[in-house]
Amino acid sequence: MYYLILAFFAFLPTFLVLRAFLKRDSQKAEPAGLIARTFFLGILSILPAVVMEMILSRMGVFLPPLWHNFFQAFLVAGLCEEAVKMWVVRGYTARRSGFDEITDGIVYTVTAGLGFAFYENMMYGMGSSNTVLLLLLRGITSVPLHALSSGFMGYFIGRSYFTGKNYFGRGLFYAVLIHGLYDFILFSPLISDWLIIPLLIILYPLLFRLMRKAQNEDRQLGLS
Repeated sequence: MYYLILAFFAFLPTFLVLRAFLKRDSQKAEPAGLIARTFFLGILSILPAVVMEMILSRMGVFLPPLWHNFFQAFLVAGLCEEAVKMWVVRGYTARRSGFDEITDGIVYTVTAGLGFAFYENMMYGMGSSNTVLLLLLRGITSVPLHALSSGFMGYFIGRSYFTGKNYFGRGLFYAVLIHGLYDFILFSPLISDWLIIPLLIILYPLLFRLMRKAQNEDRQLGLS
């Protein structure tokens, strides 16, 4: 029973965030199977991310506290986690026929990010003495963070596939920047953790605006 409750509260926020993005993808519905498989691969992507993070973490142990926090936030967490989400979309989802718009770059990268967030929630929940409260807090902070950072990257992934230009590096840069800034706030004792709330509030409308831009570009290119 405990694991059912854990899974429910870990999955609920990821479902709600994903549903919000799918509703905004109104031009062309995505295949449910491809969404589900991308979500599942996002879950699996946490395994290579953990290995990479363990290796990189050892390289930053001798850094001064401020630089250590920066290293952990932007390189260990940000770069490793966003890189594996990009790998899911580029290595699997983008090779499928259902990936046929610039907007899909956002939708499917958000999906992979939410799969990652779901399993991360499960891991944190199993180690907590107050599982439900922790997962509710992560549901309004960490889960949106994974969707938002990955979503910005997804726009550039989509553009790379449908404009003939390479924007992959730019997308990864923005994802790492957003993810790293979020974690740096949490890791730094001199910065209030509450600053992550205005950060997320600012990022949500920016990503939805970017999604509308992607939809306009899809129409211009005759993709929708």
